[in-house]
Amino acid sequence: MTPTRLLRGGGRPRNESSGNELSADTTDTTDTTDTTDTANEADGARTRRPPGGRLRRAALAGTAAVLVLGGCGFLYGAHQLTSAESARNRALTDTEATTRVAGEVGNALARVFSYTPDGTAATERSARTALGGRAARQYRELFDRVRDDLTGQRVTLSTRAVRTGVIELDGDRARLLVFLDQTSRRGEDEATTAAAQLTVTARLENDRWRIVDLKAR
Repeated sequence: MTPTRLLRGGGRPRNESSGNELSADTTDTTDTTDTTDTANEADGARTRRPPGGRLRRAALAGTAAVLVLGGCGFLYGAHQLTSAESARNRALTDTEATTRVAGEVGNALARVFSYTPDGTAATERSARTALGGRAARQYRELFDRVRDDLTGQRVTLSTRAVRTGVIELDGDRARLLVFLDQTSRRGEDEATTAAAQLTVTARLENDRWRIVDLKAR
């Protein structure tokens, strides 16, 4: 007989069938338990996992705070520096001193740059009083070049300061911007007028403001 007919004729032993059924049941239980354990482990991992989102937000907030504090510190330092510079510059705070230096410098420029053919000696004396340092050397060099022409061609020059602005006034030193009008005449010719602009550095010496540097602009 074939094996198929033996199984059909005698049937399957009871214990064998029970074993198969038991095996199937065991397999099902194992799968459920594994799934449950895996889910529990996943839940536990999620519970134990550091709150990354919160940490990142905390780190960003900390960085932003540092940047804000650093920016405030920079602005405060810049304000302190600006305030210190402004406090030293009396041109912004001391009206009386500013008016004085502007008046003395403007008058000095009018004297040293005004002359007549017969009055050059007086002009040079005024220059020795009003000018010092580099400005005095510049003026002597210029006057030495034009002195003979002034006398020979009968040149007359009149200068007046039309506007004087004090840029900086710090202790015994001042820096100014001066606008001049100059009118010149050669002999009997018609007078001509020209404008000039100078940057002037002055220093307070023996209670008098003397011009120590001149730069044409």
